[in-house]
Amino acid sequence: MGFTDEIKWRGMLHNIMPGTDEMLKKGQASAYVGIDPTADSLHIGHLVSVMLLKHFQRAGHRPIALIGGATGMIGDPSGKSKERNLLDIKTLRHNQEAIKNQLSKFLDFSDNCENQALMVNNYDWMSKFSFLDFIRDVGKHLSVNYMIAKDSVKKRMTSSDDKDAEGLSFTEFSYQLVQGYDFLHLYKEYNCKLQMGGSDQWGNITTGTELIRRMLQGKAYALTSPLITKADGGKFGKTEKGNIWLDPEKTSPYEFYQFWINTTDEDAEKYLKIFTVLNKDEIKSLVNEHKEAPHTRVLQNKLAEELTVMVHSKEDYDTSVTASRMLFGKGTKEQLQSLDNKTFNAVFSGVPNFNINTNLLKKGINIVELLAEHTNTFASKGECRRLMKDNGLSINQEKQNNQEYIITSADLINNKYILIRKGKKNYSYIFIK
Repeated sequence: MGFTDEIKWRGMLHNIMPGTDEMLKKGQASAYVGIDPTADSLHIGHLVSVMLLKHFQRAGHRPIALIGGATGMIGDPSGKSKERNLLDIKTLRHNQEAIKNQLSKFLDFSDNCENQALMVNNYDWMSKFSFLDFIRDVGKHLSVNYMIAKDSVKKRMTSSDDKDAEGLSFTEFSYQLVQGYDFLHLYKEYNCKLQMGGSDQWGNITTGTELIRRMLQGKAYALTSPLITKADGGKFGKTEKGNIWLDPEKTSPYEFYQFWINTTDEDAEKYLKIFTVLNKDEIKSLVNEHKEAPHTRVLQNKLAEELTVMVHSKEDYDTSVTASRMLFGKGTKEQLQSLDNKTFNAVFSGVPNFNINTNLLKKGINIVELLAEHTNTFASKGECRRLMKDNGLSINQEKQNNQEYIITSADLINNKYILIRKGKKNYSYIFIK
């Protein structure tokens, strides 16, 4: 299956310039995707473009990831109502390195790869231009009328009714010209004839193809993917906490796993096509299996596994599965002990918690007294004893019905926590201060 056929069945093709497929079938080609370096991590909103590059390389072609060091200092008006904050060079370089490390999990940058992926930064060539040289050598090739006709520009220029809109600065207006020159530069230096991106980038991409036509009399191509939405029409990738990042320090592997495991059936099927490399038969088989027993959530489990392993690791995936089991009372004490503090906090975020002085545990304290007097886990000792009698209390995932049990420091998980469960899912925890 060729590259365009592959992404078409996956639902990743929105618009394509005539002749693109024919060009790709002639042999190994190069294509690039621009990545905004305004943070030192990608988030899942970047994954569609990253997966385009991954499928492109898998099809035998050469993927190029362009870090917008120069354009990141300007700000792209596409889909925005406000101008972006501009970044300094030191921050941009730091972000670039962090992003390359993440991209290495998707693309092969090794020297022994025949279609080795490349990463470039447009600051490396744009910084060599003086303002006068750029407007003389590049700017004269595109008319203002041509640039204003772009949808991304027209929306910003006609948004006077939007209270949050700030119009369009000359800096942002020039963005498409800079991005267009990026395409021209890569066309000359790497014979890169294709730029790919989200559907909101069509105007900027075609500016590049036009610049190549006018300045080099060359033929270049454009391909875009649809913007991903959820089945309910909501915005993909956003949660109450904000973006879902690929950096484990910004979004823990457990939280990352939970995002995918909680998708709807309809979204899970769509996301398996877009965000994994599972083939058509594998996905069809999973869909059929899911339909036979929807409650087992086959699609969501496979989606969460594929993404968590690819972005993080098999170990992080296993830890996330273990952590999820805790919430349903299925985890063991040994599994609880295997959770690092960050994962524990992510799992039990929002769960009632109480802190006690470490001296209480050094001396040892009766379990009923601890839970009913030194914490508010129970309203009274009588309530605590009744639940224990009915075998409804678990301490650190183990049933505890001995009302004379003495809690000591030995009961702490990782020397910090004691996890309490009343019934099947009613959790709280105690930590020492």
